[in-house]
Amino acid sequence: MNAKTTFKAIPSPEELASLNRDLGFHPVANPSPKVLSTQQIEQFNREGYLKPIRIFDAVEAASLRGYFDGLLAKILAEGGTSYSISTAHAKYARIYDVLTHPRIVSYVADLLGENVIAWGSHFFCKMPRDGKTVSWHQDASYWPLTPARAVTVWLAIDDADRGNACMKFIPGSHHYGHLTYKMSEESESNILDQTVENAEGIGQPVYDELLAGECSIHSDLMLHGSGANISDRRRCGLTLRFCSAEVVASLGWYEKGIGVRGKAAPGTWANRERPAE
Repeated sequence: MNAKTTFKAIPSPEELASLNRDLGFHPVANPSPKVLSTQQIEQFNREGYLKPIRIFDAVEAASLRGYFDGLLAKILAEGGTSYSISTAHAKYARIYDVLTHPRIVSYVADLLGENVIAWGSHFFCKMPRDGKTVSWHQDASYWPLTPARAVTVWLAIDDADRGNACMKFIPGSHHYGHLTYKMSEESESNILDQTVENAEGIGQPVYDELLAGECSIHSDLMLHGSGANISDRRRCGLTLRFCSAEVVASLGWYEKGIGVRGKAAPGTWANRERPAE
């Protein structure tokens, strides 16, 4: 499975539009969560996100940051960018281990149920004064998955705050379903090619300020984005993607998967092996 990749990395809007996707929010029904509180479950259903959640202590966070420093230097030397380290769990054993970490999986399982697939890992690293923004968007817009029972864990590699352009949420926006967006060219200032206009007409933004080793978790329908980092500090986060094993994937995306809790239906999600390096 690791030797050959046949999934469509970035589906086109036309490919996504051709799919029959259920993009409505499915509230969590979990009366007996194992690591989250019932109040946190209620908050996730109401607001669409949870933060902050401590995953790694200071020593563990420093070790992970050191690993990323080396990986970033390697990617940049090969001609990549600080945003181009995607589907990292398929290439790097250390990221595979983070994506499948029991602490993270336990939080996710309280939201998605006992059958959980981990399928995505992407570093979003804003270098000092890089000036790039992430426009308001919903993750589900980009994914050939149905139904919308997926979450993103945003793990802080560096401290993330307003000063270095931390992420922002529009609480409650996940209840609006799939929102209309406009296509825009990726540019030096905007990382994404989709923008949901008038997002702040839905609600006031909440800043996702996190310390290194902490994470937030948000619904795949949550409106979120971030401004430009004009500070002298880097702001790196590792996005980790999970879905319920009942989710149907198109365009070869089953290949991305790792079964991290329970089981998936036979012949659906793959179970990627840990990379050698």
